[in-house]
Amino acid sequence: MLVLSRKVGESIKLADDIEITVLAVDNQRVRLGVRAPRHIDVRRSTPENVVATNREAAIVTVPAGKTSILTKAAAEKKRQA
Repeated sequence: MLVLSRKVGESIKLADDIEITVLAVDNQRVRLGVRAPRHIDVRRSTPENVVATNREAAIVTVPAGKTSILTKAAAEKKRQA
């Protein structure tokens, strides 16, 4: 792994068309800006345990015999239409 130090406003260039700029440093957080052509995917790398936790939190379970708030809202909207 290559480790580089940059100050706010300084950049790192990757190849000819990708630039990473340090935008801000606050407490334990660093804000980076990435400038790259549209055909290049730029994704965040997230620890797998955070991803799993987010997936679990996104699952909506409704007990048998109960109607969720979203289902009720959709039914009400249909009645009003």
